[in-house]
Amino acid sequence: MNAIDLLIAQHRALESRFEDLLAAADTGSAARCRALLAEAGDDLAVHIASEELIFYPAVKARRTEDILMESLEEHLSLKRLLADLLALKPGEDTFKPKAKVLQEQTEHHHEEEEENLFPKVRDLLDERELDRLGEAMLGLQQKLREDGDPRAVALAERGEATPLY
Repeated sequence: MNAIDLLIAQHRALESRFEDLLAAADTGSAARCRALLAEAGDDLAVHIASEELIFYPAVKARRTEDILMESLEEHLSLKRLLADLLALKPGEDTFKPKAKVLQEQTEHHHEEEEENLFPKVRDLLDERELDRLGEAMLGLQQKLREDGDPRAVALAERGEATPLY
C-alpha cells in the first residue's frame, strides 16, 4: 500500500476515534471511555512510531527537513497529551477538555502533513518507493501491536522529540 495513502487513511481513522471518545465522555460511560482511549492510544502510538522510524527517515531531504523537525516536535506534544489523558479517570473534570485538546492537536498535525509534507514526498518518491514504504510501515505497526501495549511505548518517549536520522 502507498505510504501516503496509508497515513491519510490512518489520519481519518484516528480523527474518528477521537470523535467517538469525546461522544463517550459526554455520556459519562467510564468503561466506554477507557476502551476507546486504549484503542485510540494504540492507534496513535503505532502511527507515530511508523512515521518516526520509517517514513520520516526515508523522506528526509533538504526540502522536507524543516517540516519533519516540526512534525517530530508535534509528535512529542501528542505523546505528552496522551500520557496525561491515560493518567486521568474518564469522570475527572479535565478528562474531556484534555481529550479535546489531543483531538485538535492531532487534527492540526494531520492537516500540516497532508498540505505541506505529503505533496513534497510525492515529488521526491515514485509509486514503487511509496508502496515499499507503506508495506514496511504496516509491518512495523503489526509488530508493535503483537508485542503488546503500543501506547505504553509512546508514553516512555515523552522526554524529547525523536531525533531525525
